[in-house]
Amino acid sequence: MPVQRATFTRPLIAVAMVAASTLYAFAQKAPVPTRVRGTIERVDGDTLQVKSRSGEDVKLHIASDVRVSGITKISLADIKPGSFVGATTVPGPDGGDNAVEVHVFPESMRGTGEGSRPYDLKPNSSMTNATVSESVVGNDGHTLLVKYKDGEKKVFVPDNTPVVTFVPGDKTDLKAGAKVIAFMKQLPDGSFETNRVSVGRDGLTPPM
Repeated sequence: MPVQRATFTRPLIAVAMVAASTLYAFAQKAPVPTRVRGTIERVDGDTLQVKSRSGEDVKLHIASDVRVSGITKISLADIKPGSFVGATTVPGPDGGDNAVEVHVFPESMRGTGEGSRPYDLKPNSSMTNATVSESVVGNDGHTLLVKYKDGEKKVFVPDNTPVVTFVPGDKTDLKAGAKVIAFMKQLPDGSFETNRVSVGRDGLTPPM
């Protein structure tokens, strides 16, 4: 009987090992990217060829309902109490939140993505979309208290931080040489499609 139990157990162990290997492979699979930052190399009909900032060539199908926004530089002084902003932050040396970029939403985009969440611009970065309740000017930048529906955050914005806003755009902005952030999704055949692109104006690289 002990021999029979051992013989019966071996297939179960083998199955368990295969299942564990499969689960490990799924866990190691790279996540599908949701955006690409880079420069448009060419536009061929409804296909966008982008060279990413890290050097990869990314081909995107342009959705028929694509939304295109321009991004233009503004002043840090344009951020005022009541502004609805997005701030990419990283932990500062004092444990606070230091901005690496801030974008001010036009009134028509108020409430977009409200909240705070991890972000992929830099290691340990976060994106917070919120309303500015206080803006304190210091010797080397502004300190913003921003509030969103689930909390608040104090953000230090150094004087040299890129500050931008969105302006209307269209498909004619999608041309070779333009710096873009293209939001993308993977289609069933494995290709990628974009239905939202932000384009830097006047050679600007979108900082977010």
